[in-house]
Amino acid sequence: QVQLVESGGGLVQAGGSMRLSCAASGRTFSSTAVAWFRQAPGKERESVASINWRGDITLYVDSVKGRFTISRDNTKNTVYLQMNSLKPEDTAVYYCAASATSRYANLRDYGLYNYWGQGTQVTVSS
Repeated sequence: QVQLVESGGGLVQAGGSMRLSCAASGRTFSSTAVAWFRQAPGKERESVASINWRGDITLYVDSVKGRFTISRDNTKNTVYLQMNSLKPEDTAVYYCAASATSRYANLRDYGLYNYWGQGTQVTVSS
């Protein structure tokens, strides 16, 4: 079992930066793939970034490539999402999720992610 807690959300102006953290409990976290998702009001949840268990392979949705960076520190059981050059369209609740079965980064198969955090609100003002 893995419990996930996100932090670091808030209000930022367009063009600004923010770093989200996802702290995990559970001894298997370091061997699992992790992803960040987001859901804006009235829209479906979408995957944003994913990282493999070792932290050396990352995937990003096109809309955040070059602006967002996902990373992990397995010694601290934490995954990060560094968000730069933020845009109003990045406004959403951001969730981290971990897989119980896969070590490999994946943006398409949402069903791979078994454990979810409660989410943290990110608001980007124009």
